[in-house]
Amino acid sequence: MARNHKSPKPQLDRAVEQAVAEAMASALPQIQADVLRGVQSAMPEIPGAAVAPEGASTEGLLRAVSAVHAGTTQKEILRALLEAGSSFCERIALFVVKGSAASGWQGRGFGDDEAIKDFALDMNCGPVAHAMQHRVAAPANIAEMDRKFAERFGGPTNEQVLVVPLRLKEKIAGLVYADGGSSGTLDATSLELLVMVTGTWLEVASGRKQAQKEDSESTADRQTGPTVQPIGTHQDPFSGHAPKHSWPMAPTGDVAARGPEANMPVMEAPAAHAVAAGAAAAPAVDLHAALSPEDAETHRKAQRFARLLVDEIKLYNQAKVTEGRKHRDLYDRLKEDMEKSRATYQKRFGSTVAAPGDYFQKELVRNLAEEDAAVMGPNFKA
Repeated sequence: MARNHKSPKPQLDRAVEQAVAEAMASALPQIQADVLRGVQSAMPEIPGAAVAPEGASTEGLLRAVSAVHAGTTQKEILRALLEAGSSFCERIALFVVKGSAASGWQGRGFGDDEAIKDFALDMNCGPVAHAMQHRVAAPANIAEMDRKFAERFGGPTNEQVLVVPLRLKEKIAGLVYADGGSSGTLDATSLELLVMVTGTWLEVASGRKQAQKEDSESTADRQTGPTVQPIGTHQDPFSGHAPKHSWPMAPTGDVAARGPEANMPVMEAPAAHAVAAGAAAAPAVDLHAALSPEDAETHRKAQRFARLLVDEIKLYNQAKVTEGRKHRDLYDRLKEDMEKSRATYQKRFGSTVAAPGDYFQKELVRNLAEEDAAVMGPNFKA
């Protein structure tokens, strides 16, 4: 009678899993390339559209994002957006949104780029209105654009255009127009991602600038009752750009209803409503009123700096934040970012009168965990 030999199944399973994982890791790049070629061959060809070399889009996008991140001032960042964006299209322009107007700031590839400056977009034309109302990129045909725009600058050979909103938190601060010009080159996906990255980087750069400004203020120059900027606000990169034109937004899209009405508000940012609501509410209690003006200001600075640090963690880890809240293990997923930011906070405020407030820890729970410390997980020391 044959013996029934038992095989070391758990050890064998682990060995097989490891071998399969190693094989998949080495084969994954080739698999991805094969899938990409298959999808590209199955997609219908777009007449007049230029085809980029394999790998060029990813490498070009990385260089474009790096160029935007190299900017330290708002003008540098916005110019980098236009320069880098030119690699994904032939013509690109940035229009500043102020109230009910969108006027030209700078352009690239139009031959006479100066003509873009202060050119007023029709806020009711198809892609512009769509981008403003739905806050998403709006691909369109040049025939759907402003008639005056098409007459002034002409259109691309393949007639395809793109309008992308430049968002700064709750507000649309600008609109990026792009088309393929005579070549038809228009990488809409890369452009949309580049504009999104630019908006995020503008928020970070603005927040850092504000924190540095507040930190460098001299105690001797402080007034007894300093005006404190609300936490989480950002500077407008187009504050010095006053639009010369204003279009009312016609709800029905009726072109005949258009006309210059500079005082007619069209799309107010949600933040404006919050400010108005706050003005009507009862005045907030100043928790630092019993302190000296200098100590009270140090506490306020610490709170603002903590908010800035945690906002930055949130900006760059949105997927991890969502998953961490769902699985109640936020700290484990974001431990490295949290501890690096905590060290930065402690270096600046750990030896000040604001240290006992532990504002960074409180901001982690308030902002990331939405006031529920248990969401951080068991390894988080509240």
